[in-house]
Amino acid sequence: MNKIDLDGHIAIVTGGAQGIGFAVAERLAESGAQVASWDLAESNEAAMEKLGSSGLAVSCDITDWNSVTQALAQTRDALDTPNILVNSAGIAGPNALVEDYALDDWQRVIQINLTGTFHVNRAVLPEMKSANYGRIVNIASIAGKEGNPNASAYSASKAAVIALTKSLGKETAGHDIAVNAVTPAAARTRIFDQMSQEHIDYMLSKIPRNRFLQVEEAAGMIAWLVSPENSFTTGAVFDLSGGRATY
Repeated sequence: MNKIDLDGHIAIVTGGAQGIGFAVAERLAESGAQVASWDLAESNEAAMEKLGSSGLAVSCDITDWNSVTQALAQTRDALDTPNILVNSAGIAGPNALVEDYALDDWQRVIQINLTGTFHVNRAVLPEMKSANYGRIVNIASIAGKEGNPNASAYSASKAAVIALTKSLGKETAGHDIAVNAVTPAAARTRIFDQMSQEHIDYMLSKIPRNRFLQVEEAAGMIAWLVSPENSFTTGAVFDLSGGRATY
């Protein structure tokens, strides 16, 4: 494993209690960063305890702006001003045709995946601009590029995260701030609990490598993207699709 030097850096990882989020938090801590996991899961405390003194568990509902600002203040007080952000929190939502998609389910997926990502970016950017330094990675999905059938809310929300990232990359290009997105294919995490077996089989059938993404593979790419070495690329989309992506 390559060593990414993040000594002295303060990172926020949303959804850091499990899945890709925890893998990222663990990799950043191994690279020297102090990591705050913003998550509502009961397992958040235990997950951050695994990181020892490098981990901080913060209870945060990213769909609630006040909760986000409180989480930022708690992180700042405990660790210092964050200069790394990885937006990993997200849900898949149910599998259904558009005409059958429940309105409440649609709103919930959009609120968490898109509005939550917007809230956290909005909160951290002013201080990153003041410091003239920051690294942000928003986790989208290959579904945001290609659109998965029976997953309209998820696909639409992740497409919007890509567009948000591109917009932010242009807005912050005059600073030493990099804002990029990754578009993973499916990884075998607890998000699979929200999906039908038919949908899981469909996703696997689309991956030329014929396996699901490993969370450590995502963490490896993201660790570089949030490092000082990534000093030029911004507003870009990095694929983790096992060959599925065609553009």
